[in-house]
Amino acid sequence: MLILGIESSCDETAASVAKDYTEILSNVVASQVEEHKLYGGVVPEIASRRHCENILWVVQKALDDANVTLEDIDGIAVTYAPGLIGALLVGVNFAKGLALASNKPLVPVHHIAGHISANYIAHPELKPPYLCLVASGGHSHIVEVLSYNKFKVIGRTRDDAAGECFDKCARAMGFPYPGGVHIDKASKLGNPEAYNLPKPKVSGGEYDFSFSGLKTAVVNLLHNSKQKGTEIDVNDLSASVQKTISEVLTEHTIHAAQDLGYNTIAVAGGVSANSGVRLAMENECKKHGYKLYLPPLSLCGDNGAMIACAGSYAYAEGIRADSGLNAYATMSLETIFSDII
Repeated sequence: MLILGIESSCDETAASVAKDYTEILSNVVASQVEEHKLYGGVVPEIASRRHCENILWVVQKALDDANVTLEDIDGIAVTYAPGLIGALLVGVNFAKGLALASNKPLVPVHHIAGHISANYIAHPELKPPYLCLVASGGHSHIVEVLSYNKFKVIGRTRDDAAGECFDKCARAMGFPYPGGVHIDKASKLGNPEAYNLPKPKVSGGEYDFSFSGLKTAVVNLLHNSKQKGTEIDVNDLSASVQKTISEVLTEHTIHAAQDLGYNTIAVAGGVSANSGVRLAMENECKKHGYKLYLPPLSLCGDNGAMIACAGSYAYAEGIRADSGLNAYATMSLETIFSDII
């Protein structure tokens, strides 16, 4: 089975060919980071235009690198939700046209399901059910992975996502976009106990996250310091921010695992590349005797391989979309496919 996966939910145009679910024959990513860095964040209109320019050659290169032709492909998988609507529409419409022209099945993939599937590529032995923390610039979810295509979200952010908090704190500290990687580097030179930062909690959802209070505390700390003419050690503050976010993500995930009886935990999404998060999860899982799965750094960010893998499992279950498939800026992971199959 060969599945072509196409991803365009934010600022990476990506395509990949997966063989028999987890064997990745190609993985091509055209990143727009350097351009968006000029504006301090992703500009949706620019992202959409670049996807239009890049998607044809990215998909063709994915096929060429895999040494296959479109005729060899069994199905075309594409991210249809959630993400920047203009960016998603480029990938969805390209995939629909490609599927129609080649008479190939079209397979819809939820972006978060894609991130979860990245661990199957690195760890083919991982099988549902298990608990997965999905943390990125736009998402912070604790998910019960009940099967390859069935999910139950038991915790989510009420405001800012973890990656968004990293980036906004980094911007306030003067780091360029994307800020999370700069905080990670600076934290290695700082004292994580230097600043006592809040761990906001929310009522009505014991596994839910809230990072806006932490972001506000960091911004206020920097503003007050500037007004008083005092010095803030950005290495120390970076280390403190990273420690706090890592602890919050880890504590909630471990708490959920204990309550629900899971002893297998996976982490996925862009924030899973953060060294502090990885170390905190490793330490806590070792302490509790849990098996932990982490994706390699190359599969933490948005990529086509995770979409091809997730698409393979969806294809095998008979999940299909027709030419009426639309893109959605938001969509619950629990209700995916309900309006398609």
